[in-house]
Amino acid sequence: MDFDSSLSSQNFDGQMALEEANDCLSDLPSPFAYLLTIHLKEGRNLVIRDRCGTSDPYVKFKLNGKTLYKSKVVYKNLNPVWDETVVLPIQTLDQKLWIKVYDRDLTSSDFMGSASVALTELELNRTTEQVLKLEDPNSLEDDMGVIVLNLSLAVKQGDFKRNRWSSRKKRTSSKTSFTRNVRLSESLRKNQLWNGLVTITLLEGKNMPRGGLAEIFILLKLGDQRYKSKTLCKSANPQWREQFDFHYFSDRKDMLDIEVWRKDNKKHEELLGTCHVDITALPTKQTNCLELPLEKHPGSLLMLIAVAPCTGVSISDLCVCPLGDPNERQQISQRYCIKNSFRDIKDIGFLQVKVLKAVDLMAADFSGKSDPFCVLELGNDMLQTHTVYKNLNPEWNKVFTFPIKDIHDVLEVTVFDEDGDKPPDFLGKVAIPLLSIRNGKQSCYTLKNKDLERASKGAIYLELDVLFNPIKASIRTFKPREKRFTEENRKFSKKILSRNVDRVKKITMAIWNTIQFLWSCFLWESTVKSLIAFVVFVVTVWTVELYMVPLALLVLFAYNFSLVTTGKVNNAQDAQELMGLDEDEDEDDKESEKKGLIERIHMVQEIIIAVQSILEEIASFGERIKNTFNWTVPFLSVLACLVLAAATVILYFIPLRYIVLIWGINKFTKRLRNPYAIDNNELLDFLSRVPSDVQKVQHAELKPSSSSSPIRKKRSAL
Repeated sequence: MDFDSSLSSQNFDGQMALEEANDCLSDLPSPFAYLLTIHLKEGRNLVIRDRCGTSDPYVKFKLNGKTLYKSKVVYKNLNPVWDETVVLPIQTLDQKLWIKVYDRDLTSSDFMGSASVALTELELNRTTEQVLKLEDPNSLEDDMGVIVLNLSLAVKQGDFKRNRWSSRKKRTSSKTSFTRNVRLSESLRKNQLWNGLVTITLLEGKNMPRGGLAEIFILLKLGDQRYKSKTLCKSANPQWREQFDFHYFSDRKDMLDIEVWRKDNKKHEELLGTCHVDITALPTKQTNCLELPLEKHPGSLLMLIAVAPCTGVSISDLCVCPLGDPNERQQISQRYCIKNSFRDIKDIGFLQVKVLKAVDLMAADFSGKSDPFCVLELGNDMLQTHTVYKNLNPEWNKVFTFPIKDIHDVLEVTVFDEDGDKPPDFLGKVAIPLLSIRNGKQSCYTLKNKDLERASKGAIYLELDVLFNPIKASIRTFKPREKRFTEENRKFSKKILSRNVDRVKKITMAIWNTIQFLWSCFLWESTVKSLIAFVVFVVTVWTVELYMVPLALLVLFAYNFSLVTTGKVNNAQDAQELMGLDEDEDEDDKESEKKGLIERIHMVQEIIIAVQSILEEIASFGERIKNTFNWTVPFLSVLACLVLAAATVILYFIPLRYIVLIWGINKFTKRLRNPYAIDNNELLDFLSRVPSDVQKVQHAELKPSSSSSPIRKKRSAL
């Protein structure tokens, strides 16, 4: 993008901010007499609101209780620099402009202090710098930092005309609809569509400060995308061998920020050092090996960084959808045909989502309406629609496309209600595994609650198409899954803990019953049963060969397949029973999410969360093995059958010692052949794609229901 186009887009964004401010003041009496220009510069020595010893501050400007403007979020910084300018229309000067600072969290925002400016104290046509001390009467902190900004007040010349794009009352005219689409294409698309992929392989650290005294982990940030590495044991030269993918926007000048953190036994975290990488200065389409020294601290990090172009992501109208053009559809299909299986092995497939409409949504406003918009997530990729205001049956009629990096990913479509400067209200959600998509068929999906366990109010109409290369998808199955962006820390939930205990108990009982059955054969409790078991044992030991082990597993696959096809086994029944917990426990979970005031409570909670997570991992592991044999995902079961068939043939013709020798040579020479190889376990990577019983319920499609839930009102602001 050249400089002129970039400048024009910045001017357009500034105009959009001005129009948003005007729209927020739409209910004030007119005419407006003044224009207030605000240049938000920076903050200094702001207070800490995150447990890692920093904050993610942003600023709101309020007049008469209404938010006129909200700044961007500056992550992990107590001395943020915003450098943003906004022009606000003012009716009278006998009021105060409030400046409030908040710490951004994923689900809420923590207050960091406020200050005010009396408009009568400003001089006309003169820019004055204001250094405002932040205060909070409910806080015990004496010094909460300051906000620095420039203010300029001028008399409005002529009539302040509202832009027609900001009028939210004339929604029925075609002209307003057209301009709203233009606004989407120029603003939302510009901010959402990435055109590159930054792949970072974190290899190792060298001579890390205090590395031998505490555990070390790395935080990586590019714009608002953040990853956290695994935490390594005490070592001055830790080796991570992890890979992370960031979206790259060529029109943004974001720096890659890397932070090295230590964590002691008391869960205290301390920043050990930082380093920065200018992504725009790196050559593209090649892997760059960099050794980055830490700023103001000893030690360095060794990593690989590759910047590559990315195609396949787009937002368009129904009339110009990519797969609607026969020629373009043929080109995309040709790209993923079998003969191109080993060309660009990371390009697995192509997904097209038509977001058509939603019906009978929950009313989130006091007026009995909602302002719904959709967010589509595929792994770490996220796109969203525009907002349809004051409507419970919105029509978006937009087409979204995603590149597929793993055919076992799940498309999540979430409907939110836009709530001004507050976090959006949740209206409903659906999760659709890519392998369950029926190409070209318009489907009605009943919305579910946040946990994807029960039906919510309303339904959404989607039309999905997925094209992929099965060989590339099979190869990708045996490689590690893509890491997710850093999310909010998990909360303790009695419901989840109880569910995980039941899951582990169920698996344990199955193993125990098997052991009891075998032991009863030894005790000759049943003569016929013990005699049959003895004969089977002797014949098996005398005749069995190693190649028969995968062959027996193939027979088990065939037997379960026959049960599934004849309808004698219902895979969803056990999972549905597992999720049938008391809904009243949800209210108790909300209470347990409140922040404690005593550190000991935090420590106990962290231990319980760790136990909860371990139980979930154990239960999920056993359920995934069961679901592999139960043909829950036919693609994975067929792939397992092919691997077992190949193992049977190999074990039949090749002696075991040769196989073990080849395996050992491969393991011992792997690091010699590729010093930067990432360790992985193919079996565990395969099982990670198989859904657990909980995921089966979450991904199951509900039948549309005519029942409606009560209208939900917005929470009143405190």
